[in-house]
Amino acid sequence: MASSLDPMPAAPIRVLVAKPGLDGHDRGAKIIARALRDAGMEVIYTGLRQTPEMIVSAAIQEDVDCIGLSILSGAHNVIVPRIHALLVAQHAADILLVLGGTIPIQDEVRMKQSGVAAIFGPGTPLQTTVDFIRAHTRERSFLL
Repeated sequence: MASSLDPMPAAPIRVLVAKPGLDGHDRGAKIIARALRDAGMEVIYTGLRQTPEMIVSAAIQEDVDCIGLSILSGAHNVIVPRIHALLVAQHAADILLVLGGTIPIQDEVRMKQSGVAAIFGPGTPLQTTVDFIRAHTRERSFLL
């Protein structure tokens, strides 16, 4: 029997995985979503062709700890700054923002300036992504 002094169990990390823009290739996003679920995280996958507004709205409604964007289309220079601006405007800039996909090296500094905490390119081990998200999200606890 648990006493009233036992710490509350931690809630799982909640991650929103999104495919913004017109890119229709979501295999990588689905693989990441599965890996995060297998690691004990709660994953909300928004599906293809999401607008920045849809992504930020879903992230706030779902009370996520992290947004994982998968972009292969090259539209990251427009989409990521817009998502960051919306998060700031909604007072949700504390949500960890990570990016996966084909991001040219010359764009990485701009992505970091746009609020991206980490970029995971093709070939990144799944455990690297899992470990980064675990290390950089706040602990949650169940509220009674």
